[in-house]
Order: sequence, then structure tokens, then C-alpha cells
Amino acid sequence: MAQFMVVLDVAIVNVALPSIQSELEIEQGVLQWVVIAYGLLLGGFLLLGGRLTDFLGRRRILIVGLALFTLASLAAGLAGSAETLIGARAVQGFGAALIPPAALSIVAVTFEEGEARNRALGLFGAVTGVSASIGVIASGLLTDGPGWRSIFLINVPIGVVLIVLALVGLPAEAGARRAGARFDVAGAVTVTGGLLAIIFGLNRAADSGWASSWAWAPLVAGVVLLAAFVLIEKRSRDPLLPGVALRNRTLVAANVSAFFTFGAFFSFIFLGSLFMQQVLDYSPTQAGIAWLATTVISFVAAAVTGSKLVGVVGVRVLLVVGQALLAAAVLLLTSVSADAVYAFNLLPAFVLAGLAGGIAAPAAQIGALSNVSPSLTGLASGLVETMRELGGAIGVAVVASLLIATATGVDGFRAGFWGIFVTAAVGAIASAIAFPTPGRRARVEAAPSSVSNVN
Repeated sequence: MAQFMVVLDVAIVNVALPSIQSELEIEQGVLQWVVIAYGLLLGGFLLLGGRLTDFLGRRRILIVGLALFTLASLAAGLAGSAETLIGARAVQGFGAALIPPAALSIVAVTFEEGEARNRALGLFGAVTGVSASIGVIASGLLTDGPGWRSIFLINVPIGVVLIVLALVGLPAEAGARRAGARFDVAGAVTVTGGLLAIIFGLNRAADSGWASSWAWAPLVAGVVLLAAFVLIEKRSRDPLLPGVALRNRTLVAANVSAFFTFGAFFSFIFLGSLFMQQVLDYSPTQAGIAWLATTVISFVAAAVTGSKLVGVVGVRVLLVVGQALLAAAVLLLTSVSADAVYAFNLLPAFVLAGLAGGIAAPAAQIGALSNVSPSLTGLASGLVETMRELGGAIGVAVVASLLIATATGVDGFRAGFWGIFVTAAVGAIASAIAFPTPGRRARVEAAPSSVSNVN
């Protein structure tokens, strides 16, 4: 449920933006920050949130994240001005950045590796995969019903219940910090600043075009900061990103796959929603309901993937198949026309996309946490969640740019769908190449002073 709320709030605001703009009298140039503020803080702080989880304890960080998210949701729902709403969304994004690494890490350490853990991670991945499409559905229904404030206020009772359940149902545990170990402040500042700058630049590029200095200046700054992070990590005695994690080929391959998977999947939802409303004249509620097929199939497929398929065919095959199915789904829409009929022209693609997301999303998360020692589960969780957000941000920015740069109308959307097709196809190829063969699977171990029995 915690993961569901975090991913849901990425998408749930979009349909409600016109109503928010009208009531709070927000200028068009400021309105987008209602969306950007949340995604910026969420994507920028996920990796740091994962490492804090390892250092300070999973339960503690989960509760702090839930508390910040819940309070910020309340402030957003009661906001009377653009400044208050955007500030609340930023705090909400920061709280959200602490939740997925802690939640995913808790799932990973609760079960021993095997069928039970894969089933649990499959369900977690199912929620991740369907939350974005449910967000579109919920946004339309809530905005047309109780009003836009309800999309934020609905988080408050859920957040309170989750905090109580975490306090009562989750065991308290100490962090995995070794005696004498120091938190890598310089690494945390540079990697968080770099990710924030890159995600901000991508948002600016989608809005102002790639030629804008508002896009390139933060992108260049982000690259410089991440380069500085690499240098700092090489010299740090207790690096934020230990080298042992980067030497784990399975972990790296899973993160590469997550980047392409979610980049293509989130872009597909973004472009599909725009196409239905701008070309086919669907209402927000109609556009949301149109995603039900994707949502249901994705959830069922993810549950089956975690409980059955991972143990039979392996993560590598599932990621290749999942991204290939997503490429096929998008390919069906590259020839779509302005008189498209949902049942014949859209539904087959939405069904394939749901199946693809249900296979690939949990497979990426299972792969990222396979053979990871408990002391590094927070880091591994933060990494894969960061790749999800970064992939989605880059994918949407590229697709939005294609939509703006090419011909208006249906032709612009076709160009965008071709861009998503390329993303999914490259992801399938990268997954096929990046993963080690079964006989050479890398294993993540704890630092030498904390190794017990990793075999």
C-alpha cells in the first residue's frame, strides 16, 4: 500500500491540473510545478533514501517517509495558493523518496530467497506496474466527483493507517552501520544534487525544448555533479555506493533493464492518455477507464511472474519477453488514426502492454534484489527505484519532445509511439546482453568486516 501511494501520486495529479489551475488561479507557466516538484524530489532522493535505510533501519525510515508524505498530502489538499500547493508537493516527494527503498527492502529481508520471496516481490512489482494507470483512472473519477482536493486528502487516512500498522506489525531493527563507519556526506550531496539537476533539466526540455538553456544548464550541472560523485566514491572509506554493488553484474543488469522498462511503460501511459483526450476527445473519466484492461492484466501477470515464472525461466528471459511485448504493443499504435475505435485499435495494444508490464516490472525488481546481502538491500532497492524514476523522466521528456517537434495531430503521436518502440526494443536487447549466464551469476556481499555466510 505504501508503494501504491507513492507511484499513484506521480500520475494522479495530471488529469486534475485544469481544475487546480481554475480554482487557485495559477498561471500556465507555474502550473507544471505541481507535477514537477513531486517527481523532482522523489527521483532525486531515492538513492539517498535507500542508503539511509541501510544505515538507520528499514522500519524507522519507512515510518518517517510515511509521516512526511501524509502531512504533506494534508497540506496539499488544504492549499489555498499555488505556493503552498507546490511546497507541499515538494515535501510529499521527499517523503515519498524514503518509502520505496524501505518498503522493498523490508519485503526482501522478510523472506528467504526462493519461491516465497519471488511471490512477494512479484506482488510488490504488480503494484508498481499498475499504480500509474490506476492513478489516471482515480484522477478522473475523483476530479469529476468530490473535486481535485480529494486526490491529496485521500492519502491522509491511508497514511495514518499504514503508520500504525508499521509501528505495530514491523519489528524494530538496528541499522547495518559498522562500528566506526561514517556516512558519506559528500557522496550523498553530489549524487542527490546530480539527480535533481538532471531530472529538472529533463522536465525543462520536455516543456521548453532541447535547445533551451533552461534544459541544458541543469543537465550539464547534473553530469558534472555525478562525475564528482564517482571520484568521491573512489576515495571514500565508506562510500555511499560500495564498489561491491557495482561489481555485481546481475544487479547492474537489472537496473539497466528497469531503466528501459519503466521509461517505455510510463511514456506509453503518458502518450496514450494524451492521444485519447486530445485526438479521440475522451473525457478524463473515459480515458482513465480505458486503462482498466492494462491495469487488471498487469496485476495478474505480475502475481504469476513472481510466484511461478521467475523460478522456471529466470529474470533475464522474462525481461527480454516483457520488453519485446511492450515493443509489439506500441508498434500496433504507430499506424493509429484519428477515427480509431477503442475495441479494435487501442484495446489489443493495451492488453499487450499490461502483460508486458506485469512480466517485466517484477522481474526487474526481483533481479535487483537477488543474492543481495541484508546490509545492502536498502541500497539495491534505492538503485532500482531510482532507475524507474529516471527512466520514466527521460522517456516522457523524449516523447514529449517528439510530439512537439514533429507534425501536429496524429502524425506527432505516431512519432512519439515510434520513440517508445525504440526504447522498448533497445531495452529487450540490453537485457539479453547484460545479464550473466546462469553459471556466472555475480553475488553481492557485505563489506569484508560484516560478511558472515553469503553462500
